[in-house]
Amino acid sequence: MVKWTDHALAQLRYIYDYIAHDSSLYAKRVSDAMVRKTVGLNELPYQGRKVPELNDESIRELGLYSYRIIYEIKTNSVEILAVIHKRRNFTQEDLS
Repeated sequence: MVKWTDHALAQLRYIYDYIAHDSSLYAKRVSDAMVRKTVGLNELPYQGRKVPELNDESIRELGLYSYRIIYEIKTNSVEILAVIHKRRNFTQEDLS
C-alpha cells in the first residue's frame, strides 16, 4: 500500500496552487501525474534511486518534471515523505 504523509500532501497542494496561478489545467495534470507515478511503488519499491544526500537504501526518489518524489520503503507499505523541486537544496527537514 502506498501512503502519502500529511507533509507530502501539503507540498503537493502547494505545487498545485502555484501552477494553478497560471493554469488550472496544467496544475491538475502535474498533480495527477505525481500521484500516478507513485501508484505501483508497493509492487516495485526499489524502482527509484537512493536519495544521494541520505545514503539510506530504504529512502528513495522518483523524478517527475522538475520535482523529486521522496519515499520510504516500510515493511508492509511505501510512504511518500516529500515532493520537492529539483533545484532546491535538500535537507533532512524537507522530510518533516
